[in-house]
Formats: sequence, C-alpha cells, structure tokens
Amino acid sequence: MKLRTLAFGFSALLLSAISALAQEGGLPVSQCQAIAQNLPGENFPHVRYASFNPSGPTFAPVIKPVNLSAREEVKITFVGHSTYFIQSPDGIGIATDYSGVHQPSRMPDVVTMNKAHATHYTMMPDPAIAHVMRGWSDVPGEKAEHREMVGDVYIRNVVSDIRNWGGGIEPDGNSIFIFEVAGLCIGHLGHLHFELNEQQYTQIGRLDILMVPVDGGLTMGADSMSRVVQRLRSSLILPMHRFGPPLERFLSMFDGKFEIAYAPSETITVSMRSLPKKPTIMVPRGL
Repeated sequence: MKLRTLAFGFSALLLSAISALAQEGGLPVSQCQAIAQNLPGENFPHVRYASFNPSGPTFAPVIKPVNLSAREEVKITFVGHSTYFIQSPDGIGIATDYSGVHQPSRMPDVVTMNKAHATHYTMMPDPAIAHVMRGWSDVPGEKAEHREMVGDVYIRNVVSDIRNWGGGIEPDGNSIFIFEVAGLCIGHLGHLHFELNEQQYTQIGRLDILMVPVDGGLTMGADSMSRVVQRLRSSLILPMHRFGPPLERFLSMFDGKFEIAYAPSETITVSMRSLPKKPTIMVPRGL
C-alpha cells in the first residue's frame, strides 16, 4: 500500500510540473488524459486508476484542495435529445450535439456537433457563436482534432467510426468531446456506434461525468453501451438520446452496481467535492 501511495504521489507531482511548464508555453494540458496514460504500466505496476472499480478498492484522485464556493461548481442542463448545456464557473456556455432545434437558455459560447444525423449538427449555426466544433472532417482520410482552451474550459475530442446510410462504415465520423473544467472531466459520447477499443479508452482517460445515448439500437444496443459505461467507470452518468426501448431496460443492465437517481430539475450543479461516492446514473428531468 505504501508503494502504491508513493508512486501515485510522485506521478501526481510529476504531472503537475509538466502541466506548469506547458501552461507557461501557452499549451493546454489534459490532466484527465495524462493520469490515465502515465500511471498504470511497467514503470508503476502497482498503481491503480483513480476511479471506481466495483470488484476492488477505490482510490481517491489526487487533486488540489477544493472549497465549496461557486468557483468550483459546474452547472449542467438537459436541453433535449442529446444536447446538454454546460456552464463553467467563469460563465462559459457549451451546447453539445447542437442542431439549433434544442436551444439553451442563452446563446452558447461553444457548440459541438456530430455527423451521424441532422439532429446532431447544423451547417448554419448562429454567427454569434464564437466556437463551432464539428466532430468530423470533410477532408477524406483526415480526422477532426480539437485541442482548445476557451475561458476556463479545455475542450478536446476522441474520434470513432460511424455507420453510414449505405450500410457501410465511415471512419472517424463521430467525436467523443471531453470538457475539462474546475477539476472535472466531462465526456459526451456523441452518436457512438461501436464499442471503444483500448487506444480510444487511453485517449479518453478519466471521465468523472459521462453523457451517454440510451436509445438501445440507433447508436448501440443497451448491452454494448452498458459495457462502455462500466469500463469508463464515471462517478455520474447522464442519459440522453432516448428512443425505442424503455429507459428501464438500459438501467437494468447494471445489476445494482450503480445507483439510480432522478434529477428534480433540468439543471444539476456539480463539483469535484459533490460527486457521488458510488457511481450514479442521474436521469435528467425532461428526458
């Protein structure tokens, strides 16, 4: 146990030093991804991921002390379909899978989009939106890549393949967008069509909050999607993209491993300190 603790602490200090150097050079650094890539491995064989593991011990993530002021709180609102509106402590507003149909309460500063269906993107976003991030590239053979700091939010993406209308596979047509803000790692799976591979899990890293489609087949079947959710081991799971089978079918896939809760309103407020101790699927109001 002492070896694990020392290795974890040393790695955290090393990552902090690298982060500081990179920030001085104006480069954003993913702490969520860095922890996942650098801790487990042959250099630290006894180190475990700092996330929930239902069959073993849980290790708390090494983070800076967080107070309970509004400076550390992120507000997340379910807007509709697969659009969530994320508001950072500094007031940056992000709308996910933005098509323009489901509008947040104010103009977003950032919108992310995915290509699979027109209900997940628009080719004519409002010109007042400062940052429009498409999860695909229109250049054949090229992947969409986003690594951008917007206010107090670092936004990046991990691409995945999608099925096309002709029954084939379109490489890299979907992006899993990851928002790192106030110490939290928030992931939106987009229109995920296939289970993730090891490289993608590594690129994603730690996710404290996960937004997951629960349509039961338009993206992936409930059993496949549940395997992705359990592998990512997020503290808070927010369903979206509800079609077809009842939501209860998706919820039943977890066999008591996750708590089930229902949000009393469309907006939840979350911080590192307020994350549930047991992984929880929080069903948003209006889903």
